[in-house]
Amino acid sequence: MGPIRARDGGGIGGGGAEEEKAARDSSGTRRKSALAGELEACAGHEKDGALLLAGAGAGRVADFKRGSQNIGLLAKTPLGYTRPVKRNNARKRRIQNLIYDALERPRGWALLYHAFVFLIVLACLILAILTTFKEYEDDSGHWLVVLETFTIFIFGSEFVLRIWAAGCCCRYKGWRGRLKFARKPLCILDIFVLIASVPVVALGNQGNVLATSLRSLRFLQILRMLRMDRRGGTWKLLGSAIYAHSKELITAWYIGFLSLILASFLVYLVEKDVETTDVLDRDNVTPTQDFDTYADALWWGLITLTTIGYGDKTPKTWAGRLLAGTFALIGVSFFALPAGILGSGLALKVQEQHRQKHFEKRRHPAAGLIQAAWRYYATNPVREDLIATWRFYETVISLPCFSSFCMQSICRSTRSLE
Repeated sequence: MGPIRARDGGGIGGGGAEEEKAARDSSGTRRKSALAGELEACAGHEKDGALLLAGAGAGRVADFKRGSQNIGLLAKTPLGYTRPVKRNNARKRRIQNLIYDALERPRGWALLYHAFVFLIVLACLILAILTTFKEYEDDSGHWLVVLETFTIFIFGSEFVLRIWAAGCCCRYKGWRGRLKFARKPLCILDIFVLIASVPVVALGNQGNVLATSLRSLRFLQILRMLRMDRRGGTWKLLGSAIYAHSKELITAWYIGFLSLILASFLVYLVEKDVETTDVLDRDNVTPTQDFDTYADALWWGLITLTTIGYGDKTPKTWAGRLLAGTFALIGVSFFALPAGILGSGLALKVQEQHRQKHFEKRRHPAAGLIQAAWRYYATNPVREDLIATWRFYETVISLPCFSSFCMQSICRSTRSLE
């Protein structure tokens, strides 16, 4: 009988749990039926507002459980769950954003720092040029080492801060994201210039062969000028202008190239047998040819049609001069066309950018004006044919609870308005 009593006891306990679950289900069913009865007495737009608020209230009352289906349409976390944000993390994120914007997207006071860096790089270039003069070599070399040391410290600190602040962007979070940021072309350029500057500063103005050969690395400061435009706005503008006028540029270069080939060939045929005398000294006179090969003619044609004119090779016969003058008039016209095409293309692109900025400044005020006009139109009390449903939502939201009395009073008021 003992085991039978245990089973009976277990059955009694199980029956109590089942009764408690049945009671909860029945209470939930009564609550749902009551809410459904209240909603049936309302109009369609009021029913939508009541359902919206009922769902929001249920979401607030229900506790967060792992695996629950209370998930927003565009959210990855449940609607009733908010992840706590630590104050230290928020302050760190704010500092990262400030540093990243100052280094990558400089505006306002950040431009002063970039102007200061530009002046330092320019001073390093000037001192590197002065070291090539014998009379200024010692003094300029000393000050160049001092300024290079200061520059390495600034650029090294800036590079470390740039890598750390890149974590504020989603694609550069973590050590993988920072490695991805460090693989950008300008970051690789910074690393290369920093590594090349260290041995130059370490050796200083020593007179050994290694120090003398490494002094030429000082002119790598020219590459630091590229970092002034971190976002590449200048190159993007130039590339967009070239792409927009690519057909015109290809046409001009094609005709200019044909003129160069034809002019060089004809002048070579006329001038290849003409010899000139180059006086080396009073006793030795050596006859030479300016257009000994077709490559000499191509060199002359390129220098002539691009209006450089070194004068090292010139046609000597009248036929050669006539051909040179004719093709110079034709070729120079087509070789000068790309400059005008690029100039007009850049002007059009800059004008388009100004127009886009003008549009961006006025888009948000225009959108706000349109929204305000629509709200006034939708809530105009004079027109009886317009029903602003959001008014009823505001009325329902202001109620503390969904009692049948409140819902019936809302329905009576709306029916009287109709």
